[in-house]
Amino acid sequence: MTCHSHFKSLAIAAAVALPLSGLSIYSPALAQQTVKIGSVLSVTGPASFLGEPEDKTLRMYVDKINAAGGVAGKKIELVIYDDGGDANKARTFATRLIEDDKVVAMVGGSTTGTTMAMVPVFEEAQVPFISLAGAIEVVDPVRKFIFKTPHTDKMACEKIFENLKQRNFTKVAMISGTDGFGASMRAQCVKVAPTYGVQIVAEETYGPRDSDMTAQLTKIKGVAGVQAVVNPGFGQGPAIVTRNYAQLGMSATPLYQSHGVASKSFIELAGPAAEGVRLPAAALLVGDKLPDGDPQKKVVVDYKQTFEATAKQPVSTFGGHAYDGLYIMVEAMKRANSTDAKKVRDEIEKTKGFVGTGGIVTMSPTDHLGLDLSAFRMLEVKGGDWALLPPGT
Repeated sequence: MTCHSHFKSLAIAAAVALPLSGLSIYSPALAQQTVKIGSVLSVTGPASFLGEPEDKTLRMYVDKINAAGGVAGKKIELVIYDDGGDANKARTFATRLIEDDKVVAMVGGSTTGTTMAMVPVFEEAQVPFISLAGAIEVVDPVRKFIFKTPHTDKMACEKIFENLKQRNFTKVAMISGTDGFGASMRAQCVKVAPTYGVQIVAEETYGPRDSDMTAQLTKIKGVAGVQAVVNPGFGQGPAIVTRNYAQLGMSATPLYQSHGVASKSFIELAGPAAEGVRLPAAALLVGDKLPDGDPQKKVVVDYKQTFEATAKQPVSTFGGHAYDGLYIMVEAMKRANSTDAKKVRDEIEKTKGFVGTGGIVTMSPTDHLGLDLSAFRMLEVKGGDWALLPPGT
């Protein structure tokens, strides 16, 4: 079915259904009327630490929304596929969501690699897609139907370099993962470094399946004048880098990670070696430590309590990205008073002052993320937990 006939059939179905809403004879059928929202997540595989909390979050909050009456007069039917972190599978599932499941919107894409494989499918079908991936390339350049909730890798570089500048550090080494996110963030850091007066004096990389980074870190250790080390990457790699860093006695040189490790599992994997590591992350990780006047406090504390009580595991910012994506989508459907894909897309783009777990979101035709640097908090691992760094330290 072409995307034109797909939308035509949806429009006919809607036109047929609406005039009958007052007739009691059709009530049972109408009670079952649903709106299909799709999701393709990396629930298993190397990126499961992203996909699993996203999956749990979407399921628990769709149940909540449906229990409260649904959206635009319909219950949400969530269709989730697990791509296992495989970009080819992700693209196949994206096509299935459009052609077979007939979804009107999509919240998903755990990684940059899987997201970018799916982008053309949703863009061509003209179905709004809110991605949960980190790299800036998801929304830059802006594509009409593609949005995202997590802070970008460019923003992570800027927040880290801002902190380096405050500490008068100008010479930095980088060790980056070669995965989609790691490579993209590395490129962004190289691009923005001069703006902050930062010179990258040494560079190393590691593969997603590497289990020891001692050789690369030993090279960095041998470079004179390195004042700090930045590690763009996600998954197990950064935890291995952190452990090897401590084993090599490099802990006196500050180590910065990205928001790609913003979950308790990073601290657990890295162990005591994580102590003193700094990273930019969403307020969600330090919700209880935020001042009472912080506009995000209620949202992040409520989400944390709900997620941990239901999922029986520590909250991560990744599940929070799914919460934000789902509610941005649902609020757009409510404002549109419609589940028509194009109307929903238009309302997503008009999102203004949405208080989410990742920050306060205001989108526009030229900004399909809607977050600024204030949405990032600078954290440090202290005593095996996240601590909020006071501004200027």
